Amino acid sequence: MSTPIQPVSDPPALAVREWRLRIDPLLLLASIGLVVCSVIAIAGATRSDITGEPHFFVYRQILYAGIGLVLMYLVSRIDYTRLQELRYAIYGLLIASLVVTLGIAGATRGAKAWIELPFFQLQTSEFGKVLLVVALSGFVVARMRLMGRQTTARIVLLGLIPTMLVMAENDLGSALVYGVGILAVLFIAGAPWRHFTALTALFAVATAIVLVGAPAAGVDVLKPYQKDRLTSFLSPSADPADAGYQQQQAKIAIGSGEKTGRGVQNATQTGLDFLPEHHTDFIFAVIGETYGFAGCALVLSLYALLIWRALHILTIAKNLFGALLAGGITVMLLFQLFVNVGMNVGIMPITGVTAPLMSYGGSSLLATFLAIGLLQSVNAQARETAAGKGRASVFE
Repeated sequence: MSTPIQPVSDPPALAVREWRLRIDPLLLLASIGLVVCSVIAIAGATRSDITGEPHFFVYRQILYAGIGLVLMYLVSRIDYTRLQELRYAIYGLLIASLVVTLGIAGATRGAKAWIELPFFQLQTSEFGKVLLVVALSGFVVARMRLMGRQTTARIVLLGLIPTMLVMAENDLGSALVYGVGILAVLFIAGAPWRHFTALTALFAVATAIVLVGAPAAGVDVLKPYQKDRLTSFLSPSADPADAGYQQQQAKIAIGSGEKTGRGVQNATQTGLDFLPEHHTDFIFAVIGETYGFAGCALVLSLYALLIWRALHILTIAKNLFGALLAGGITVMLLFQLFVNVGMNVGIMPITGVTAPLMSYGGSSLLATFLAIGLLQSVNAQARETAAGKGRASVFE
């Protein structure tokens, strides 16, 4: 009588391989590398900001990063396709959070975008960026067979409602990111080019009304300081003491860093507070002054690695919903990076857009890690699907 064959458990190497499929190591490396650069830059820039607490911002950034990494891993373990079924609930949460913010948030630097919590300033518009991409992706997939003018118009309308709520908070930067997210989802869904032409024409008309028509009629849609920020980058030297001051100081800081930087002790633009918002909007200028071209090149290389891996995940997504999620998140991150660096070097207007994973802020950091967690989830399921097909072909 032959001895029955006993089932053999997976060897440890296979178990490790299956775990690694859940995480893209290069995407994780880029994320951690940017956080490390952020902490180093913030440590040097804010050491004198709060008397007696030189590490106030550093400790909080490290705490936010730790929570963000845990959040990223937890999100990577979920089945992202279930989010498509929750699109109405996610969209409702997005709208409700923005409305509540408008109702209870106090004005900070002219914007009502932050809700004061005991140990945390919650900026709902940051989390809304991720919620918007998830909800719109779900709506697109649900109507994919009818991808015509009505579907495009519906998606744009659904996206414009939260965008206008963010505009009402005077958070122009986040509103621009929302708009780019809408266009990214439509582009990846395959909306015809004529739809984008029509949307571009509508945007041009709306811009003309906001900047020219409405003020001529006595209605100011944008605050005077917002209009100054949007136009000052064209000629910052025309008003160096007011609207153009921030960009002038940022360019001086970056230029003074030269090849290897001036070091923390000699970074006078940062250390003497000539450079405003040096731990948030202008963190890239801090890198440029303190660590020079070498530091900026390292940071941009890490961003390039992050964007490359995100685009790779877009190409291997197992379904349209995953591709829309990955594409929307990638374009949002790339747009924020482009605008923030552009603000620092003087080629983009100052809109308050932060550098993902670099600028100080709990909401921005946690929302970005949430988005990266979704990318990891899309990657994991794509890899596992491919691995499953490979194993099946071996035994067939």
